[in-house]
Amino acid sequence: MCQKRFTNLLFSFIIVLMAAATSCQKDAALKDDNIVKSGLKADSSKVGSVISSPGNYLSVTGTLKIKIKDSTYIFDALRDSIAFVNVRVDDNKHYFGITAINKEHTMSFGISSSGFANSNTISGIAGGQFLTNQTGNTPGQQYSLSRFSGQKDFGNITIEQYNQNSVLAKGTFITYLTTDDKAGTPFYKVEGTFDLHLK
Repeated sequence: MCQKRFTNLLFSFIIVLMAAATSCQKDAALKDDNIVKSGLKADSSKVGSVISSPGNYLSVTGTLKIKIKDSTYIFDALRDSIAFVNVRVDDNKHYFGITAINKEHTMSFGISSSGFANSNTISGIAGGQFLTNQTGNTPGQQYSLSRFSGQKDFGNITIEQYNQNSVLAKGTFITYLTTDDKAGTPFYKVEGTFDLHLK
């Protein structure tokens, strides 16, 4: 159980780093130290090489919409950074996912599944995280996928189209995130859609 938890935390950390790297690539002129302030330190050249490696794409246009509780959050690729990533942990473990961070660096999201991305596929959720910073009087929130033994259904990602013509990825997902990894902590259903394009 501890090894699964560690793998989930490691992959979530990679997703957050990729979101930060894509944001830097999208808006290179922006000098923002929020990532350092939040304790995330990484070798940007290594993270950048992951984003620019084959199979990882930065969306040029399109949206990622997330609904949690009674709120809907939207990432727009025209201003925010949204990437579709493929990660190989070792020779036997492959993951794909979507990672996003808004232009102001006040909101980030990442979701992943094991295996390979293809059109017309449904696959189970392997990792997920949604972070918001405090803005004004609204407190920040941190939701993540919990590997607590009481949770058995982590949801799924449905990909309708993947890497076809100008469509990078199009589909939906459902997952269940929590604010803590302790017994009795409530889970929140998270529903989302993505329609990402390369042009």
